[in-house]
Amino acid sequence: MTMGLSWQQGPLGGATVGRFLTPEPLPQRLLFAEPLRRRMRVKLAGEWIADSEDVVLLHEPGRYPVAYFPLADVRPGVLVSENRATQHRDLGDTAWFSASVGDRSADHVAWQHTALPEFAHVLQGRVAFAWRAMDAFYEEDERIVGHAADAYHRLDIRQSSRHLVVKLEDGVIADTTRPVVLFESGFAPRWYVPREDIDENSLTPAEGQTFCPYKGLASYYDIGSRKKAAWSYPQAWPEVARVSNLVSFEPDKIDVFLDDKKLVLAPGQSVVPHGIDRGLDPGEMLGRGDKIAHPRN
Repeated sequence: MTMGLSWQQGPLGGATVGRFLTPEPLPQRLLFAEPLRRRMRVKLAGEWIADSEDVVLLHEPGRYPVAYFPLADVRPGVLVSENRATQHRDLGDTAWFSASVGDRSADHVAWQHTALPEFAHVLQGRVAFAWRAMDAFYEEDERIVGHAADAYHRLDIRQSSRHLVVKLEDGVIADTTRPVVLFESGFAPRWYVPREDIDENSLTPAEGQTFCPYKGLASYYDIGSRKKAAWSYPQAWPEVARVSNLVSFEPDKIDVFLDDKKLVLAPGQSVVPHGIDRGLDPGEMLGRGDKIAHPRN
């Protein structure tokens, strides 16, 4: 679950809550490209196949940021042209590549836009790699998981003394005056409750977990007949450790009241579950410490 400049309700997303103050309407779709200004490397079959300080990050509405590498910074001989071409709705003809490293080969793992319109010349001579087809991506010596880091994605966590109550019909599931609120780019505020203020007997662990590149691995709970009505990050990543093991409740699945006002799920807040990167399993994600978050080559 993630968002930023072009995802969810971000400025370039399809359901933004803000607007650009311009005299003329903007196009329905805006693409934004900028230098990443970070060294980025790609590993496949245990070997570095791309290493660049000249990566361009493309933000496209409704998609995760994509890193484009200069072909000159890709290891020679790794990419093999395929007899496969597709059309990008904004960027035109797209050629595809397979990759071969030693005894390992994989199809449809990289692409290049070969007939770019003039406005997109910054992507000329660049190639992008399918994130989950690679073994890992790194910024300097630290592994980046999920997708290329979005510089416009921000999380702020604040302690609150507001009165939050969660109810199922006439029963009280949670009652607290010390909720923690998490503000995340593109999302409405999410309220987290300490477990001491929850009737934990009402929480039934649900099957399945989801992965957020910014917060870690989330577990879910059913509440009565309400499926996955609550979630928790048992071991949230260090950057958001304040919400570790707290519980948040989905206001479209269960009644959540903040200072006696019933909350509703903000429009455009549904998310596409994010898969875990190649070579990482749920146990490793939960245990993300220095060795997991920042594995060395």
